[in-house]
Amino acid sequence: MVLCKPDAVQRGLIGRIVSRFEDKGLKIIGLKMLKVDQDLASKHYQEHVTKPFYDELCSFITSSPLVAMAIEGENAVAVVRNLMGVTNPQDAASGTIRGDFGLSLTMNLVHGSDSPASAEREIGLFFKPEELHDYKLALADWT
Repeated sequence: MVLCKPDAVQRGLIGRIVSRFEDKGLKIIGLKMLKVDQDLASKHYQEHVTKPFYDELCSFITSSPLVAMAIEGENAVAVVRNLMGVTNPQDAASGTIRGDFGLSLTMNLVHGSDSPASAEREIGLFFKPEELHDYKLALADWT
């Protein structure tokens, strides 16, 4: 599960971010733009509810539309997290999404699930089963 956060949308970086995942051979099985409401934000960030930055996270994610993606591929969670870079863009390596485009700890452009279990939970928050598509990429035999 990947989110292009509100700052990615507002800065016109959606296409550049999506292409990084596609260039790596990952398959997008669900993709949509939506405006996150407070209820969805609280469910998405439930593990942070007691942390001092919780309100800031919820305020930011509800501030503008975002793009949600369900992505498949071999070791997809690890590959996605490597492409994103570390959470703080100031510490993220060049060549990663956050390292190349991120501005701050909050405005770090993308969210990626940290485990297959988290991905399953988060995909369930953002997508209905009928919004996910099973298909074979034509280049699958080559990647």
